[in-house]
Amino acid sequence: MVHFFRNVVGLAVVDKEVLSRRTADYQAWVEAFARNHRLPIEWAEKGVRKDDHVLPSQRRMARDDAYGVYFIFKSMEQGPSFRVSVPKYATKSLPSRKRGIQITASSPANAAASRTTYFYLRDQTLGPMVMRVASFFPFQTTYYLNGHSFIEQELKRAQIGFRKTDNAFLAVDDVAALQAAADRLSPAIIRGAARLLDLDPGPEVLHQGAQAAQSLTLLCDRPDRVLPQLHLQAQLSHPQTVRAQLRARPMAPDCRQNH
Repeated sequence: MVHFFRNVVGLAVVDKEVLSRRTADYQAWVEAFARNHRLPIEWAEKGVRKDDHVLPSQRRMARDDAYGVYFIFKSMEQGPSFRVSVPKYATKSLPSRKRGIQITASSPANAAASRTTYFYLRDQTLGPMVMRVASFFPFQTTYYLNGHSFIEQELKRAQIGFRKTDNAFLAVDDVAALQAAADRLSPAIIRGAARLLDLDPGPEVLHQGAQAAQSLTLLCDRPDRVLPQLHLQAQLSHPQTVRAQLRARPMAPDCRQNH
């Protein structure tokens, strides 16, 4: 955590405001992701079973043979997080209690409730699954998947007939193929689900311009970013031409853009 904030982000002090900004940035990204992909995003209501609520959207994805995120739920839940406290005493390496990297510690699981995001998605290999992401540092992520859905996808690709419910196969034309499909489910396949949100991220809005020590390469490492306030730190050879191109270039929400 210290390495990330000091060497990657470039902050000498990690305080409550720093962690709060990370949470706000993530929540804003989720809202933008939903808008860019025209996804339903709702607060989970008490007494409503999430899986039943998203079932119509899941069936539409299956009918259209589409993959990716199809529904987002927001929920207030408790979970482990990091807290920041000011050192009690000054030391040689920390002459002032309010300077340097401050002490961080993991808070108990019964901490105050914070927003949690549930991404309901359909994967080409694993089938329907859920990715739960906490919106506070360290953004603990949990995946919920059903092995029966993976086997279903494997049997469909092999064109083997079967009947099943959510958690059971009632009949299958080739029992050996059923067992072989079950044996293929491995940790490596499951780990591939971590890249699901990178399949087609859509435009990403950066609300903050480049800092003085931040390179343009860092800002342009992905081709899908919309930069409303891009502050170039170096003088361009033909600035008027560049400005004209930026003004004239269309920004289509569903098309990839050049850097």
